[in-house]
Amino acid sequence: MGNSAAPQPHLRVHAINIYVRDQDRSRRFYLDQLGFNLAFDANFGSAGRWVAVTPPDGSTVLILIAPKRGTPEHKSIGRATQVSFVTEDVLAKYREWRMRGVRFGHPPRLRRFKFERPANAPPASPGEEAPVWGAVFTRFKDLDGNSFALVGFDDYTRELEAQRRALAQKQEAERRAAQELEIAKQVQARLFPQVLPSLVTLEYAGGCIQARQVGGDYYDFLTLGRGRVGLVIGDIAGKGIAGALLMANLQANLRSQCAMALNQPQRFLQSVNQLFYENTADSAYATLFFAEYDDRTRRLRYANCGHLPALLLRRDGSLERLDSTCSVLGLFTAWDCEIAERSLSPGDTLAIYTDGVTEAFNEAGEEFGDQRLIDALRRHRKQSPQAMVASIVDEVSQFGPREQYDDITLIVAKCRPA
Repeated sequence: MGNSAAPQPHLRVHAINIYVRDQDRSRRFYLDQLGFNLAFDANFGSAGRWVAVTPPDGSTVLILIAPKRGTPEHKSIGRATQVSFVTEDVLAKYREWRMRGVRFGHPPRLRRFKFERPANAPPASPGEEAPVWGAVFTRFKDLDGNSFALVGFDDYTRELEAQRRALAQKQEAERRAAQELEIAKQVQARLFPQVLPSLVTLEYAGGCIQARQVGGDYYDFLTLGRGRVGLVIGDIAGKGIAGALLMANLQANLRSQCAMALNQPQRFLQSVNQLFYENTADSAYATLFFAEYDDRTRRLRYANCGHLPALLLRRDGSLERLDSTCSVLGLFTAWDCEIAERSLSPGDTLAIYTDGVTEAFNEAGEEFGDQRLIDALRRHRKQSPQAMVASIVDEVSQFGPREQYDDITLIVAKCRPA
């Protein structure tokens, strides 16, 4: 015996055959006079031509078929179809169709019915009355005399009004959600750096193209004092509103604590990790690349917290990867990091990025990958950092013309002569 609780397959009436003499003439009647929609008009070889029309809600298809003379189907033209159309306002539909030339047998009439209690039903309670329901109905014909019923029921009208109220409430909720999301987008846009601290020996730029209206990628340029600037990229575990909230939390932690980064970068990142750990859920974490650039000495001190390796393209064409120096932020309260160091020379180019760049994929399922990014850096290295960011982001977007699944964030910095 089958499980009675198992979900039943969906079932509904799909199509009803209506036999007509001239399909083109009937098609114009159903589309122009009744306001139906055309589902399809096709020739099926031995089955002949089928013209399918649907009422505005598309719930059922009427197949207009022109049978050959002498067939039983041809004798069915001009008879009652036993098809009923239901509407919440029969009188309004009657007036509309009548003005368009539709032939009705009589004006809409009201009938009321009282349900009879079945013989095997329990006796009625004292004062209980049998339910009464009403219906308004009329009949109309198409050009071939095929007749249809047009009916309106009390229960249907109430149900439809409830559905419309629910739909209106849903649309209003969606409108408010879209408005709130647009506000969130504008707020998050202000969290990205609005002003770039001025440096003599380093030119730099960044950009973020979000997969949704708001996202979890983050980049920043922090003024650390004494001619030093912090270059930051973070990638939050999460997307959408949840990722954006975590991104704002991380940004606030970094900016509020960055004063200590000048002399104590390890302590600075430990403090950021602790605050992020305490203020987020147990499963929340972020990868982060933090680099401090000294404008006077051209020295770059960095910590790669579980992030993708930054790419340092030297002037002579050689490549260095600035790999991870510690684990991600936010998962561990006992957390420490190592600070690594590089010296930059005029002509060197540094690229820091999120996985939205390298993990973008094309229709063949191929990833953009590290090598395409390295090739793009070499190809565009004579451009300004701002132009390089735009060119590389454009290449990533062109590579994967399908829907963007992850935020694309990139920082490019070029060391120049003093």
